Order: sequence, then structure tokens, then C-alpha cells
Amino acid sequence: MTDLSSHHAWVRTEDAPKLAPPPNTTGAMGWILQNLFSSPLNAVLTLIGGAFVLWLGWTIFDWALLRGVFVGEDREACVAVPDSGACWPYVWAKFHQFIYGFYPFDQRWRVNICLIVGAIALATMAIPSVPYKKWNAIFLLVIYPLMTFILLTGGNLDLSLSTILGLLGLLLLSALAVPVFAFGVEDGIRRNRTALFLAGVALFIFLVSLFVAMPQVNIFGNFVSVATLAIVSLLTVAAVLSIAHEASSRDISARSALIGWIGACCAVLAVLVLITADFGLVPVETQQWGGLLVTLVVAVTGIVASFPLGILLALGRRSKMPVMRLFSIIFIELWRGVPLVTVLFMSSVMLPLFMPEGTSFDKLLRACVGTALFTAAYMAENVRGGLQAIPKGQYEAAQALGLSYWKMTNLIVLPQALKISIPAIVNSCISLLKDTTLVLTIGLFDLLGIVNATFSDPKWVSPQTGSTGYFVAALMFWVFCFAMSRYSIFMERRLQTGHKRRGI
Repeated sequence: MTDLSSHHAWVRTEDAPKLAPPPNTTGAMGWILQNLFSSPLNAVLTLIGGAFVLWLGWTIFDWALLRGVFVGEDREACVAVPDSGACWPYVWAKFHQFIYGFYPFDQRWRVNICLIVGAIALATMAIPSVPYKKWNAIFLLVIYPLMTFILLTGGNLDLSLSTILGLLGLLLLSALAVPVFAFGVEDGIRRNRTALFLAGVALFIFLVSLFVAMPQVNIFGNFVSVATLAIVSLLTVAAVLSIAHEASSRDISARSALIGWIGACCAVLAVLVLITADFGLVPVETQQWGGLLVTLVVAVTGIVASFPLGILLALGRRSKMPVMRLFSIIFIELWRGVPLVTVLFMSSVMLPLFMPEGTSFDKLLRACVGTALFTAAYMAENVRGGLQAIPKGQYEAAQALGLSYWKMTNLIVLPQALKISIPAIVNSCISLLKDTTLVLTIGLFDLLGIVNATFSDPKWVSPQTGSTGYFVAALMFWVFCFAMSRYSIFMERRLQTGHKRRGI
């Protein structure tokens, strides 16, 4: 038998004292040694990169502040001193144009209200601890766009009877989607074959009316094409057939979809009443808009409109329905295959040639629509990448629970796909913000366009005027892009739900 008494001296009866970690592994010095000087190659690259950053920072600091001119009434202040730096008096004199463009001076309070309210609403939506996110989202997506449109344009639109009938046709056409949302794609189409056939006939009449002159009839003093009346009539019958079954059904999903559609129609009608009402505001044409105002209008409209459209296109491309999948593929590949400048030229120059005679759309509206469709194609591929990353077991588990297609998509699949796609989606948003400078090619003066326009003012012509203007424009773009980038990183970390295995 082994005697263990000789080993008792080696058994520790208390914890060993805790020693401080080595100084070169903690704190700022530890981080620098581990990340910047971990190897000879990293040390060389760190020194070269640091030297370049210091040189660039000193060059900008010297040009913008040390040698910069801050006081003056015209170009003489910027050329009085040889080898002077940035011409800041030019920026002070033209900064209001950088923001508002040619918007009337006495009406710029309307732009200020839109910018301030939008910034506050967006900040409260972005901060997780602020409550009432649902109502804030409704305000941002419904009330705020309507308020902005009325304030910036003045409202009091004079809609023609043809335009009203066209909007009515779109509302009736949207009724065809009620069975799809209630029973899923396949069952919804099967229940809606007759209505879809009538909608197809209406679409055929519309395409024919683009190439063949149709007779017109006088209704309440307005001449309306016979094709328009036929299209609205067919869509009315299709809408009645589409919602008749859901109205008589006891299915909760059917009634919920029908109530949702009725609510959406009431909201659209309320919007029409508001934009045609007279609030006493002075009308301001979009040709007078410019600067940061146009940049934000085009960018925000493109981002907000392209996001849901991109999700639908991504779902359509992965659909089992051949027609839906083929349409989504053609749309995505067509818009991704042409540059944005071509899209803007087509929307500004070629699109009016394909519209019925007498129909005209605002140039800024055409640019917004073209930009939104272009971005939607890229957004669809970003979302599709997230959908493909979802394991097949997620779909099978949802189907085993008896969830319908839309419930499975909205509650299980899409939230995970969007979380995975956050970096790609934000990248598309940043790219769109920078691509708004291309609207200058169709005569819209965005931020960069206004900066270029101010160079022609002989009062401020100097060797440093161009450099200063471009520096300010680049700085403003960088602020917006960097803010979006940092917020996306914050959301990625907040939504990170992965867990590491812990040892037992």
C-alpha cells in the first residue's frame, strides 16, 4: 500500500496569488503590439501607413486652417495673399445655395421644417431605447412623406380626370393581391383565375393604346380615352370577383387581408384629398430645387422605394412559379445590365416618347422613379443572398408547424435574411447616395451640381474656389456615408444572436 503522507506537502490548501498580466498584453500598448507591430511586415506597413496619414492630415490642416482665408466680401480676400489656402468666405456666401439650391428665400422655412422633423423622427427610430417604434415607423413611411411633399411643392395639385382614373385602376389592380396574401401564392392564383384573366385583357388593351390612337369621349368637360374607360371597367369587375370570395369567407386570413386592402385604399384616397387641398402655400416648381435638398430627396426616395420592391423581386426570383420567377430574373438582369446614367437619360428623354399624348411627368419625379427601379435590382440580389444563407431546416420547420407561405416568410425566413444582408443593403444605400450626383446630367442641380454652378460667379473666381467647394461637398457626403456605415455596424452587433459554446 502506497504511503501518501510524503505527498501531503505538495498539495496546495489555498488558491495561488493572482499575478498581473504582462504589461505588453493589456491596455493601449498591448493592442498596438498585437495589432500593429505583431510582425516585422506589419511594423513596416504600420510605419508607412502612419507616415502617409500624418502627411495627408497635415496637408489638409495647413491648407484648410493655417493658410485658409476666413474673412472677406469677394474674391479679393482670397487672392490678396500669395499661396493662400481655402477660401472660406466663398463657402459662407454660397452655403445657403449648397443646402437649398434656388428655392425661394422667403419659403425656405418649409425646407427647414422638413429637414428638422425628418432628423428627429429618424433619430428616435434609430435609437433602440426610444419607445413607440411602430407609430414612429408609420409616421416616417406614411405621414412624413405626405407632409414633405405638401410643404416642398405647396400642394393644391390639379389632377386631371385621366390621372384620377389611372390611380383608380391601380387601386383596383391591387385588389387582385388580396387572395394571394390570404391563401398564399398558389392557392391565391387558383382562386383568382377569372379576375387575373380580366386583368390580362386590361393590360393588353393598355399596351395596344400605346401604339394605336384610341377615340376619346367627353366626360364632365374632360376628354378621356375609350381604352382608359375599358381598362377601368375590366379592373372593376376583376376587383369585385377578387374580393367577393374573401368578403363571404369566414377564414381569418381572408378577412384580415381584405380589411388591410380596404384600409390601404382609404389611405390612398385620403392622400389624394390632401395633395389636392389648398393650404395657402406658394407653389414651388421642382426646377427651383437644388443642392442638398435634391440629393436627399432622390436618395431617400430611392432607398425607401427600392427596399420593399427589392424584397419582392428577391422572393419572386426564388419562387416556384415560372412566370413570376422569369419576370423577376428579366427585371433584375435588365436593370443591373445598364449604368445609372443611361437609366436617367431614358427616364428624362425617352420615357415621355412612350407616354400617351399630353401626359407629362416632372423631371425630378422621373429621376426618382428611375433611381428606385435601378437600386431595387441590386437590393433584390442582396436580399436573395441572405435568403440563400438560411438553412433548409428553417423552411421545413415552419412548414411542419403549418405556417402559410407569407407567415413563414414574414416571421421566420425574412428577418434572418435581412439580418444577414445588412452590410450589403447598407452598401447599396451608400452607393445610391453618392450616385445622386449623376442627376446633373439631366439638368437637376444636386449638391455637386450647385457647387459647380457657383464657380461661374465672377465675384468669387479665385484659384482656391474650386478646391474649397469640392472639399465642402466631399465632407458633406462623407458625413452622411460614414453615419450610415457606423449605424449598420451598430445594428449588426445588436442583432448578433450567435452564441459561443462554453466549456463545462
